[in-house]
Amino acid sequence: MQEGQEISSRVFTIPNLVSLLRLALVPVFAVLIVVGEDVWALGVLAFSGFTDWLDGVLARRLHQVTRLGQMLDPAADRLFIFVTLAGLAWRDVVPLWLLVVIVARDVLLLCLLPVLARHGYGPLPVSFVGKAGTFALLYAFPLLLLATMPGAVGAVAHVVGWAFTWWGVGLYWVAGVQYLRQARALVAASAGPAVEGTEGEA
Repeated sequence: MQEGQEISSRVFTIPNLVSLLRLALVPVFAVLIVVGEDVWALGVLAFSGFTDWLDGVLARRLHQVTRLGQMLDPAADRLFIFVTLAGLAWRDVVPLWLLVVIVARDVLLLCLLPVLARHGYGPLPVSFVGKAGTFALLYAFPLLLLATMPGAVGAVAHVVGWAFTWWGVGLYWVAGVQYLRQARALVAASAGPAVEGTEGEA
């Protein structure tokens, strides 16, 4: 979001519709990966990655940054990542530990929401590092699926796909640590005046 850009409460905007389209593709991909339609699954993954970039660009250029979009976009990203990883793990394309490592970070951040809500704060805005980690993972998944193909294409996709995966996991957790620090600072700031007032009354 550009500095000083107004955040509206509108619901029906073009970027929000793009995010909803990405959400609608989640069950489509799940079915494709289960039935073994890898070519179509690759197409859905590639298109979802494109829409993830597109909704942000449209929101800024059309001045359609909304509160719903700020929640919908990362929610769609996380859901797509989870379902994609679950499908790839079910197919033994990726190990189960990769699913656990990525989901563990999201569960940790989910636990922050009630803490922030008690102090009057909503979900934390998505950071650049977090977005970069999400992009890396969304680009890694098609490559890891492509790596199941025999020959040179599969071999190259395996190397590049895992490179994107490791970068994605690293950035994903670096962003998670940043969110934890931001949450702690916000909670400390909101509790600060109450603590000072109590000490002043003593």
